[in-house]
Amino acid sequence: MGDIPDMPAEADLLKGRPSRARYDKVHLALERKWRRRELRPERMMREVVDALWDSFAQSPYCWCGFYLLSADAAVLILGPHRDHPRASPLPRQGLCGRALNEGRAFIASDAGVLGEAQPGPEARRVCEIALPVFDKAGKAWAVFYAESLARGVFDEMDQRWLEKILKHFQSVGAPESGRQ
Repeated sequence: MGDIPDMPAEADLLKGRPSRARYDKVHLALERKWRRRELRPERMMREVVDALWDSFAQSPYCWCGFYLLSADAAVLILGPHRDHPRASPLPRQGLCGRALNEGRAFIASDAGVLGEAQPGPEARRVCEIALPVFDKAGKAWAVFYAESLARGVFDEMDQRWLEKILKHFQSVGAPESGRQ
């Protein structure tokens, strides 16, 4: 019954769902980049967002990016992201706040049940995943966050691959803008 114009059907989003092979391709491409030059967290965040967006935009990602912990540790500040800007700063609650505060990933198959503390006001967003990013000491300093318009599209496989990609940040630590 009447899809929103320019919005892919949920079945089309699920057809292009990330696979192990597609995540592995992204992971290997990032590793190749990171082996060739000095690792800097700011650049790495941009490269992660761009690689994931280039591989999974609208199939199923409708947004992905990082939120960094503010210097006073009170809020989350929008960092590198794709597609459109989002609310910033965010309180340390909602899915992103929980991922940061509890130091573990969270997947919400139905974002509508989470209330208003989420990064975007869009009613179209359906499924979300948020993962903490850790420094060398194992302290969370940012959150990687992605959304989809397809219900239940993110699962433990996505979580494992994203954790594998984000684990590289532990070797370089947090950027100065993501420090407490």
